[in-house]
Amino acid sequence: MLAERYKKMLSQESMIRQIFMYGKKRGAEIGYENVFDYSLGNPSVPCPPAFTAAMQKLLAEKEPVALHGYCPNQGDPDFRRAVAESCARRFGLAYEAKHIFPTTGAAGALAHALRAVVTPGQKVLTFAPYFSEYGPYVAGLDAVLEIVPADTETFQPNFDKLEQMLDETVAAVLINTPNNPSGVAYSCASMQRLGDILRAKSAAFGHEIFLISDEPYREIRYAGAEHPYPAAYYDNTLTCYSFSKSMSLPGERIGYVAVNPKAEGADILVDMMAQISRGTGHNCPPSLIQQAVAQCIDCTSDLSVYETNMNLLYNKLVELGFTVVKPGGTFYIFPKCLESDSMAFCEKAKEFDLLLVPGDGFGVPGYFRMAYCIDTEKVQRSLAALEKLAAAYQK
Repeated sequence: MLAERYKKMLSQESMIRQIFMYGKKRGAEIGYENVFDYSLGNPSVPCPPAFTAAMQKLLAEKEPVALHGYCPNQGDPDFRRAVAESCARRFGLAYEAKHIFPTTGAAGALAHALRAVVTPGQKVLTFAPYFSEYGPYVAGLDAVLEIVPADTETFQPNFDKLEQMLDETVAAVLINTPNNPSGVAYSCASMQRLGDILRAKSAAFGHEIFLISDEPYREIRYAGAEHPYPAAYYDNTLTCYSFSKSMSLPGERIGYVAVNPKAEGADILVDMMAQISRGTGHNCPPSLIQQAVAQCIDCTSDLSVYETNMNLLYNKLVELGFTVVKPGGTFYIFPKCLESDSMAFCEKAKEFDLLLVPGDGFGVPGYFRMAYCIDTEKVQRSLAALEKLAAAYQK
């Protein structure tokens, strides 16, 4: 008998992937250079030269049996040590290697962090707009994901609604900053208030509520925006990170969970995650990639193009009368549609070969996401298509 849970998921294909595949088909008809595909958040800049050099050096000089052998269940010691030292230096928390668990990207980090602190039947709260894959991540635990409605004025956390929804069954609050899809970075004031609320509620309920902070866009930050480190504001924080965006390594699937050294169970949570791996077949990302990243841990790709693209789009959208909160990071922007039905709006955009993602899947109907990790030249050419789309609503 086939597993019904996963069989059912076959009919729930990601809207983003559907639009992306439409773009490939349309590109075969008119040339992909003429399709303004803002659907998929795939980094568009090369990885740092230091990563390529580290890979070449490891392959050329290290003894192959040692290089390609198994690493411990908790991950490569050099990688764990390098991450801990970097995080301690950058964020002022006393991380040690024992607090770092290597994973297959941020998705793997979230899978382990959630399983370590959430049990079946408990609730996880997250703020809209939110990454749509959080639903399957939490459902896979037989836990319940509840969405805190968006504050569409700022896309900062909606604390009034959060306090109403926090009850004894909430095991964790899941945040994503800078945020996919809004691009907004949560402010220092927001992080301080969130920490205060979670401390007060944990004391009232008699158990710790964990904060799981999803941070794959941490290094893509823009001028004028605050970028606080959430774990500095709340002790019971598990930070989930990926090098997919900072080093443009999405296909290498390398990330980690960093356990705040002051968290409940800080000395055993990584060992627990290693046991979680036994049950899920995770067994660490490739040791070669861990070792290469360890040698260039603080390097990033040249990420400046994303701010250039953001400013081009933000200025044009404002000029055309769109309501839009200016991003503080990531490579996403999340404007309000020119009609209430975001699905219909995004279908209309296809007439101008603009591929946009409806906001419904992110928990905010009536908005749309643009992933502007594409060539700046293509962004510039797409502005005329945006003008035509806006004009179609002025008739």
